[in-house]
Amino acid sequence: ALESYRASLAIRERLMLGDPGHAGWQRGLSVSHNKVGDVHVAQGDLRAAMESYRSDLAIAERLALRDPGNAGWQRDLSVSQEKVGAVQVAQGDLPAALESYRASLGIRERLALGDPGNAGWQRDLAVIQEKVGAVQVAQGDLSAALEWYRASLAIRERLALGDPGNAVWQRDVAVIRQRVGDVRMAQGDLCAAMESYRLDLAIAERLALRDRGNAGWQRDLSVSHDRVGNVHVAQGDLPAALESYRASLAIRERLAL
Repeated sequence: ALESYRASLAIRERLMLGDPGHAGWQRGLSVSHNKVGDVHVAQGDLRAAMESYRSDLAIAERLALRDPGNAGWQRDLSVSQEKVGAVQVAQGDLPAALESYRASLGIRERLALGDPGNAGWQRDLAVIQEKVGAVQVAQGDLSAALEWYRASLAIRERLALGDPGNAVWQRDVAVIRQRVGDVRMAQGDLCAAMESYRLDLAIAERLALRDRGNAGWQRDLSVSHDRVGNVHVAQGDLPAALESYRASLAIRERLAL
């Protein structure tokens, strides 16, 4: 894949050099840098990934400045900032990651406010809010993390209510409820953690029943059982914990066969 993406990158670089003012060639080159960066991340080469993502980011910034009213280019810039932030998280540079994620967040807030009916913009905002929250968890700022997770949850619940049959929206709600539960657990609020985990579990059960052949959803359900079991252990209810863990075990045994 890397060889193919590099070949594409070389072609796009030549096109851009031949016509530096052509926005289409600029964006195409940006996309190639992004894809090369993704491969480097998958290979574990974070330094090379960062180099590619920063090249992508530089082009995305120029295009976004060139036409601030172009929502697509603004979103491209937010994605580029998000990719840089993800590498910074992997490198352990949490302050830099938070700065990158907040830059992405600012763009996504503007896009979501400018078009409240655009579900894609809304979901983009919810995703970056979750990532900001995750960095703050890693930094030990649980209260701030909880605020961002709740903000993300509110958007995801609206999306899920607007399209109850959309499995992606439903899973998004389950995931962020689990994040809220994790923070509550870390704060020592076991009742609130259990409430979040049970709501997550209810969605995971529905999705797993809806498509028994979906291994990802089955695994999600096993993780939800684990989380509930963890709270039972912390509460001293070992029989209930054993029941939850056995439910998780049964799913994982089926997946392992």
